[in-house]
Amino acid sequence: MSLKMRPICLSCSILTVYLLIFQFSFAQPDFSNVDALLNKNQKLLGNDLVAMVYKDGRVIYTKELGTDFNAKTAAPIASASKWLTAALVMIFVDEGKLDLDDPVNKYLPVFDKYMKSHVTIRQCLTHTTGIEKDKGNLLKIVQRRKFMNLEEEVNAFAAKEISNNAGTEFHYGTIGLNVAGRVLEVISKKPFDRLIQEKLLRPLKMRATSFMNENGYAPNPSGGARSTANDYMNFLSMILNKGMFEGKRILSEKAIEEMQKPQFTNLPVKHTPKVAEGFHYGLGQWIQEEDANGNSTVVSSPGLFGTWPYIDKCRNYAAIIFVKSLLNEQKKDFALQFKAAVDEAVGGNCK
Repeated sequence: MSLKMRPICLSCSILTVYLLIFQFSFAQPDFSNVDALLNKNQKLLGNDLVAMVYKDGRVIYTKELGTDFNAKTAAPIASASKWLTAALVMIFVDEGKLDLDDPVNKYLPVFDKYMKSHVTIRQCLTHTTGIEKDKGNLLKIVQRRKFMNLEEEVNAFAAKEISNNAGTEFHYGTIGLNVAGRVLEVISKKPFDRLIQEKLLRPLKMRATSFMNENGYAPNPSGGARSTANDYMNFLSMILNKGMFEGKRILSEKAIEEMQKPQFTNLPVKHTPKVAEGFHYGLGQWIQEEDANGNSTVVSSPGLFGTWPYIDKCRNYAAIIFVKSLLNEQKKDFALQFKAAVDEAVGGNCK
């Protein structure tokens, strides 16, 4: 009897261990509270939305709501474009073709002509150029003038009056990132929309993302991209993985660290959008949360049209809320509620 029981007990033990491993391997975080929050706020978010969460090398949560709107649907991402443009600048820094503290006039002599020789690339990426900002309501600023190319637009920026000396105040707007984009055109001798495709979007397999203006006008590095939730998540996964994407290095770890470092935190704030009030700024991205030492723990790049991508460095995940409607103040509250719900699902004690 005992001799017959041993192989049976051994088999049972192996099966039990296997089931435990299987259960552990395929256990998923509980996103039921996230689902409930999205369903409750679908109308507020414009009905059409996608939410995604990426962790440990894979997408662990996707929610698609609306009609004919999913993770493959392209839509304008407004200021979420800035994060992409800043990453492109850092590729040039990694390649030794550019230094963040180079004066812009090194590449664009027109800035000398208008007495703006002290503006640097870093100041362009941090909204501290001091160049007089566009006036009028936000939608008019987004629509911009009908410049035929980035050179024409940036030359007009150079001719603007200054509101203050470069590096003395923070004024969020569209000028700085577009100036940086024009610098890259001069260095590479390629138009911005083609350049970002070659250097960033194609390597990240962001096949549905483009800065090309369908009407033939100048590309807008500050806010003119169209993308999808899937595409932008590829970008976020690269940032979360310290510059690596599918085994290939896109950005150096040093570049990622510099982008996520709070910049010019002691400067007076002349203008910041309500959606980002209280946040510091890095390079092309907001520092949404910081630790006790002032180091970034959550970085994000919310856009006017509702898309809100972010990375939680402490809990080691990336997420995006992707919508196509206009942003309003309520959606900041929702975005923070969404993050709190995802934090709860993902787990991790971060303080």
